[in-house]
Amino acid sequence: MEFLKNLRRVCLLKCSISFVFVVVSVSCLLVVAVSVLRLPEVSWGSNALVSYGALRLRKVSEENSLGELGKMMVKMLPDDLAFTIFLPSEKAFERCVNLSAYYSLGEQSVNDTYATLTRILGFSTVSRGLPSVAMPLGKEVSLESIAGFKLYISRDSKGKLVVNRVSSYRVDLRKGEIIIHIMNGVIMDAEFEQSVQPDYGGEN
Repeated sequence: MEFLKNLRRVCLLKCSISFVFVVVSVSCLLVVAVSVLRLPEVSWGSNALVSYGALRLRKVSEENSLGELGKMMVKMLPDDLAFTIFLPSEKAFERCVNLSAYYSLGEQSVNDTYATLTRILGFSTVSRGLPSVAMPLGKEVSLESIAGFKLYISRDSKGKLVVNRVSSYRVDLRKGEIIIHIMNGVIMDAEFEQSVQPDYGGEN
């Protein structure tokens, strides 16, 4: 008799455990199903950037903000690899390094322009995709550019980026895998900055 009682208790215990297991499993499946139904659809096209929630990067082809010099710089990078460029605006090119889209068509002028743009590209580009929302608010992040130049990047409450004390004009443009932030100045080291300073004094 004692043996039968013990056997009955064991059977009841196993049934209870099985019942609890089934209830928990069904509940988990219901939660997963509801969550999946509420998820937004994500485009997995070749040009899609799947990161940082609902961020939408504007295609460069839809923007006229890069300017001719900016387009030249962007074309120097393969657009199937992840880069981020802190690209000077047209006004910044002219103001800070005395470069204009309406440069002379002479061979020497074109070569000089490309040489200058290449140097600026090295100072202002990082080899990773960096949308503006990747930067924590009010906190400075230190990264190295592709030329080994130290970049100190932060984001303010209005969503503007500040890189080495240069603020952004527009953020989160895209060309292929390249993310482009247009800046109100030119990011460069002190030596290069001195070498390209516009000469406003003129000749005596």
